[in-house]
Amino acid sequence: MRIVSLLPSATEALFALGLGDQVVAVTHECDYPPEAALLPIVTRSTLQLSEKESGAIDAEVSLAAMEGRSLYSVDTDSILALEPDLVVAQDICDVCAIPADQVAQDLAGIRMIRQHPHSFAEVLADIEELAQACGADPAPLMKGLRLRVEAATQTARSRPPVRGVFLEWIDDVVAAQPELLILAPCGFNLARAQAEANVVRASIETVGAERVVVLDGSAYFNRPGPRLVDSLELLVASR
Repeated sequence: MRIVSLLPSATEALFALGLGDQVVAVTHECDYPPEAALLPIVTRSTLQLSEKESGAIDAEVSLAAMEGRSLYSVDTDSILALEPDLVVAQDICDVCAIPADQVAQDLAGIRMIRQHPHSFAEVLADIEELAQACGADPAPLMKGLRLRVEAATQTARSRPPVRGVFLEWIDDVVAAQPELLILAPCGFNLARAQAEANVVRASIETVGAERVVVLDGSAYFNRPGPRLVDSLELLVASR
Protein backbone atom coordinates (compact mmCIF):
# COMPACT_ATOMS: atom_id res chain seq x y z
CA MET A 1 0.00 0.00 0.00
CA ARG A 2 1.10 3.57 -0.75
CA ILE A 3 0.14 6.06 1.94
CA VAL A 4 0.30 9.86 2.08
CA SER A 5 0.02 11.25 5.61
CA LEU A 6 -1.18 14.84 5.99
CA LEU A 7 -1.18 14.57 9.76
CA PRO A 8 1.94 14.32 11.99
CA SER A 9 0.20 12.14 14.57
CA ALA A 10 -0.92 9.73 11.85
CA THR A 11 2.64 9.58 10.53
CA GLU A 12 3.82 8.60 14.01
CA ALA A 13 1.08 5.98 14.26
CA LEU A 14 1.93 4.48 10.87
CA PHE A 15 5.60 4.08 11.82
CA ALA A 16 4.67 2.70 15.25
CA LEU A 17 2.49 0.12 13.51
CA GLY A 18 5.43 -0.97 11.35
CA LEU A 19 4.01 0.66 8.22
CA GLY A 20 6.71 3.27 7.70
CA ASP A 21 7.93 1.62 4.51
CA GLN A 22 4.49 2.20 2.97
CA VAL A 23 4.43 5.95 3.63
CA VAL A 24 5.36 7.79 0.42
CA ALA A 25 4.87 11.44 1.46
CA VAL A 26 4.32 13.53 4.58
CA THR A 27 3.83 17.12 5.74
CA HIS A 28 6.49 19.68 6.60
CA GLU A 29 5.61 19.10 10.27
CA CYS A 30 6.10 15.32 10.25
CA ASP A 31 9.38 15.12 12.17
CA TYR A 32 8.97 11.89 14.15
CA PRO A 33 10.31 9.32 13.93
CA PRO A 34 13.43 10.82 12.30
CA GLU A 35 12.95 8.61 9.23
CA ALA A 36 9.70 10.40 8.47
CA ALA A 37 11.53 13.67 7.89
CA LEU A 38 13.46 12.02 5.04
CA LEU A 39 10.31 11.38 3.01
CA PRO A 40 8.95 13.67 0.26
CA ILE A 41 7.15 16.70 1.72
CA VAL A 42 3.94 17.83 0.02
CA THR A 43 2.90 20.75 2.23
CA ARG A 44 4.21 24.06 3.54
CA SER A 45 3.00 26.78 5.86
CA THR A 46 1.65 29.93 4.23
CA LEU A 47 2.72 32.01 7.25
CA GLN A 48 6.21 32.72 8.60
CA LEU A 49 5.80 31.92 12.29
CA SER A 50 8.97 30.08 13.29
CA GLU A 51 10.61 33.05 14.99
CA LYS A 52 7.53 34.64 16.52
CA GLU A 53 6.22 34.56 20.08
CA SER A 54 2.80 33.26 21.12
CA GLY A 55 1.02 36.59 21.03
CA ALA A 56 2.24 37.45 17.52
CA ILE A 57 1.39 33.96 16.26
CA ASP A 58 -2.12 34.20 17.66
CA ALA A 59 -2.65 37.59 16.00
CA GLU A 60 -1.39 36.45 12.60
CA VAL A 61 -3.35 33.19 12.64
CA SER A 62 -6.51 35.00 13.75
CA LEU A 63 -6.12 37.51 10.92
CA ALA A 64 -5.66 34.74 8.36
CA ALA A 65 -8.77 32.98 9.65
CA MET A 66 -10.80 36.21 9.58
CA GLU A 67 -9.72 36.84 5.97
CA GLY A 68 -10.49 33.25 4.97
CA ARG A 69 -6.87 32.41 4.11
CA SER A 70 -5.59 28.87 4.52
CA LEU A 71 -2.65 28.35 6.85
CA TYR A 72 -1.28 25.59 4.64
CA SER A 73 -0.39 25.02 1.01
CA VAL A 74 -0.71 21.45 -0.24
CA ASP A 75 0.91 20.18 -3.45
CA THR A 76 -1.94 17.95 -4.57
CA ASP A 77 -0.35 17.47 -8.01
CA SER A 78 2.65 15.81 -6.37
CA ILE A 79 0.34 13.68 -4.24
CA LEU A 80 -1.54 12.51 -7.33
CA ALA A 81 1.75 11.74 -9.08
CA LEU A 82 2.69 9.42 -6.21
CA GLU A 83 -0.46 7.36 -6.91
CA PRO A 84 -1.34 6.71 -3.27
CA ASP A 85 -3.88 4.12 -2.19
CA LEU A 86 -4.67 6.03 0.99
CA VAL A 87 -4.48 9.60 2.26
CA VAL A 88 -4.75 10.31 5.99
CA ALA A 89 -6.09 13.73 7.00
CA GLN A 90 -8.09 15.29 9.83
CA ASP A 91 -11.29 17.23 10.54
CA ILE A 92 -10.64 18.46 14.06
CA CYS A 93 -8.64 21.70 13.70
CA ASP A 94 -7.95 24.01 10.75
CA VAL A 95 -4.99 25.56 12.60
CA CYS A 96 -3.12 22.52 13.93
CA ALA A 97 -2.93 20.58 10.67
CA ILE A 98 -4.23 20.52 7.10
CA PRO A 99 -8.03 20.19 7.12
CA ALA A 100 -9.32 17.31 5.02
CA ASP A 101 -11.79 19.57 3.21
CA GLN A 102 -8.89 21.59 1.78
CA VAL A 103 -7.72 18.64 -0.32
CA ALA A 104 -10.81 16.44 -0.64
CA GLN A 105 -11.90 17.76 -4.05
CA ASP A 106 -8.45 17.64 -5.65
CA LEU A 107 -7.87 14.13 -4.33
CA ALA A 108 -11.32 12.78 -5.14
CA GLY A 109 -11.18 9.10 -6.01
CA ILE A 110 -8.40 8.33 -3.54
CA ARG A 111 -9.46 6.68 -0.30
CA MET A 112 -9.19 9.15 2.58
CA ILE A 113 -9.32 8.57 6.31
CA ARG A 114 -10.44 11.69 8.15
CA GLN A 115 -9.41 11.47 11.79
CA HIS A 116 -11.25 13.57 14.37
CA PRO A 117 -10.60 12.31 17.92
CA HIS A 118 -11.97 14.28 20.87
CA SER A 119 -10.72 12.04 23.69
CA PHE A 120 -7.81 9.80 24.55
CA ALA A 121 -9.98 6.74 23.93
CA GLU A 122 -10.81 8.05 20.46
CA VAL A 123 -7.12 8.61 19.73
CA LEU A 124 -6.45 4.95 20.45
CA ALA A 125 -9.48 3.95 18.38
CA ASP A 126 -8.15 6.01 15.44
CA ILE A 127 -4.83 4.16 15.62
CA GLU A 128 -6.66 0.84 15.48
CA GLU A 129 -8.82 2.02 12.58
CA LEU A 130 -5.74 3.17 10.69
CA ALA A 131 -4.04 -0.19 11.21
CA GLN A 132 -7.10 -2.07 9.98
CA ALA A 133 -7.38 0.16 6.89
CA CYS A 134 -3.77 -0.70 6.05
CA GLY A 135 -4.13 -4.41 6.73
CA ALA A 136 -1.91 -4.31 9.82
CA ASP A 137 -2.46 -5.93 13.21
CA PRO A 138 -2.80 -3.18 15.84
CA ALA A 139 -2.82 -5.62 18.79
CA PRO A 140 0.90 -5.56 19.71
CA LEU A 141 1.14 -1.77 19.67
CA MET A 142 -2.18 -1.26 21.47
CA LYS A 143 -1.32 -3.80 24.15
CA GLY A 144 1.95 -2.05 24.86
CA LEU A 145 0.32 1.39 25.00
CA ARG A 146 -2.46 0.24 27.32
CA LEU A 147 -0.01 -1.49 29.67
CA ARG A 148 1.95 1.76 29.92
CA VAL A 149 -1.22 3.75 30.57
CA GLU A 150 -2.18 1.37 33.36
CA ALA A 151 1.29 1.56 34.90
CA ALA A 152 1.26 5.37 34.80
CA THR A 153 -2.25 5.41 36.28
CA GLN A 154 -1.22 3.18 39.16
CA THR A 155 1.84 5.34 39.86
CA ALA A 156 -0.30 8.49 39.91
CA ARG A 157 -2.82 6.89 42.26
CA SER A 158 -0.06 5.97 44.70
CA ARG A 159 0.92 9.61 45.12
CA PRO A 160 -0.91 12.44 46.90
CA PRO A 161 -3.01 14.75 44.71
CA VAL A 162 -1.41 17.91 43.32
CA ARG A 163 -3.19 21.13 42.44
CA GLY A 164 -1.91 21.84 38.95
CA VAL A 165 -2.40 24.03 35.91
CA PHE A 166 -1.43 22.94 32.39
CA LEU A 167 -1.08 25.67 29.76
CA GLU A 168 -0.65 25.22 26.00
CA TRP A 169 -0.69 28.95 25.29
CA ILE A 170 1.18 31.33 27.56
CA ASP A 171 0.72 34.81 26.13
CA ASP A 172 -1.10 35.50 29.41
CA VAL A 173 -0.45 33.44 32.53
CA VAL A 174 -3.45 33.54 34.82
CA ALA A 175 -2.84 33.04 38.55
CA ALA A 176 -4.74 30.03 39.86
CA GLN A 177 -2.54 29.31 42.89
CA PRO A 178 -1.33 25.94 41.63
CA GLU A 179 1.32 23.88 43.33
CA LEU A 180 2.46 22.74 39.90
CA LEU A 181 2.45 24.82 36.71
CA ILE A 182 3.17 22.95 33.47
CA LEU A 183 3.89 24.87 30.29
CA ALA A 184 3.78 23.07 26.94
CA PRO A 185 3.10 25.70 24.26
CA CYS A 186 1.20 24.37 21.27
CA GLY A 187 3.48 23.59 18.35
CA PHE A 188 6.69 24.55 20.18
CA ASN A 189 9.61 22.18 20.71
CA LEU A 190 11.36 22.17 24.08
CA ALA A 191 13.95 24.83 23.26
CA ARG A 192 11.34 27.18 21.86
CA ALA A 193 9.00 26.49 24.78
CA GLN A 194 11.73 27.36 27.25
CA ALA A 195 12.46 30.58 25.37
CA GLU A 196 8.75 31.45 25.42
CA ALA A 197 8.59 30.77 29.15
CA ASN A 198 11.53 33.11 29.70
CA VAL A 199 9.64 35.89 27.94
CA VAL A 200 6.81 35.69 30.49
CA ARG A 201 9.02 34.71 33.45
CA ALA A 202 7.81 37.63 35.57
CA SER A 203 4.18 36.63 35.07
CA ILE A 204 4.98 33.01 35.84
CA GLU A 205 6.61 33.98 39.12
CA THR A 206 3.47 35.85 40.21
CA VAL A 207 1.52 32.58 39.98
CA GLY A 208 3.38 31.34 43.05
CA ALA A 209 3.64 27.72 41.94
CA GLU A 210 6.00 25.55 43.96
CA ARG A 211 7.19 23.92 40.73
CA VAL A 212 7.22 25.14 37.13
CA VAL A 213 7.87 22.55 34.44
CA VAL A 214 8.38 23.34 30.75
CA LEU A 215 7.71 20.45 28.36
CA ASP A 216 7.86 19.79 24.61
CA GLY A 217 4.29 20.38 23.47
CA SER A 218 4.97 19.73 19.80
CA ALA A 219 6.46 16.29 20.38
CA TYR A 220 3.92 15.09 22.90
CA PHE A 221 0.81 16.85 24.13
CA ASN A 222 -0.28 18.57 20.91
CA ARG A 223 -0.41 15.45 18.73
CA PRO A 224 -3.24 12.91 19.04
CA GLY A 225 -1.05 9.88 18.40
CA PRO A 226 0.91 7.13 20.16
CA ARG A 227 3.13 9.58 22.05
CA LEU A 228 0.16 10.80 24.09
CA VAL A 229 1.12 7.85 26.29
CA ASP A 230 4.58 9.38 26.64
CA SER A 231 2.79 12.61 27.56
CA LEU A 232 0.91 10.86 30.36
CA GLU A 233 4.17 9.40 31.68
CA LEU A 234 5.77 12.85 31.58
CA LEU A 235 2.89 14.32 33.58
CA VAL A 236 3.17 11.64 36.22
CA ALA A 237 6.94 12.09 36.40
CA SER A 238 6.49 15.87 36.80
CA ARG A 239 4.32 15.59 39.91
